[in-house]
Amino acid sequence: MTSAAENYLREYHDRKPDAMSVLIESGRVTGDGRTSYEVLADRVAPARRVLDLGCGDGALLAVFARGGAESLAGVDLSPGQLALARRRPELAGAELRHGRAQELPFEDDSFDAVVSHMAFMLMDNPEEVAAEVARVLAPRGKFAVVVGGPESTGATPVFLELARPLFREVPEERRATYTAERRTSRREGIDEVLAPAGFAPVSWEPYEIDLTAAPDEVWTLCCESYYSTDTLDDAQLSRLRSAFLAETEPLRTADGRLPAGLCVNLAKTELLK
Repeated sequence: MTSAAENYLREYHDRKPDAMSVLIESGRVTGDGRTSYEVLADRVAPARRVLDLGCGDGALLAVFARGGAESLAGVDLSPGQLALARRRPELAGAELRHGRAQELPFEDDSFDAVVSHMAFMLMDNPEEVAAEVARVLAPRGKFAVVVGGPESTGATPVFLELARPLFREVPEERRATYTAERRTSRREGIDEVLAPAGFAPVSWEPYEIDLTAAPDEVWTLCCESYYSTDTLDDAQLSRLRSAFLAETEPLRTADGRLPAGLCVNLAKTELLK
């Protein structure tokens, strides 16, 4: 049975099936030049058989396909996102399944790598997810996830400072509902969740996704960075946009672009069996 948090995430991503991939592919990792998807794929290379938990519209799996992975699979709560993923030519042979990471529809020892980009931290009952990942991974298989960081740079923290009071104005019945699990956003918490399933301690790699762009584009990307923005009504959004553009005007570069960054962490481990 799906939880209230899972129902919320499914409904949100059915309405906005490409929101996450547009956000991530709009930016480049600072000092690297690649997308965060490409960095994550590199950290588990070479992997022939890859499963993506919370695969969304298939953007990350497409990176693995272009990199030569032989067998690709993904699972997601959102039929709308999966429909987009199935339209990708690179994923014509991928096994894309509607389902929960706590109940994976795959055989034991099926994958060399399991990955998840900005989804593991939103999953209920992460110990169940860890047990399922351990079950479907081959011995010494890799598990790597990107999770959100506590900090951001440039215009991004300005957006959040302005938005938080408006989020608190939203009636309880309209507020964003997603898991209150916090361990899976922290290194120590991830180790706590994964160790009983047989995983080694994670390596931890913080980096920034540079979202610098024209002010209106940064506004849109900031909105897509936080689920709670979707709960604001038109009047609140209009107030927020006006305040955001005014407050960030001093940050603009000489060519009119607005610096913004999203800080994330990449955790990687392997199965000790």
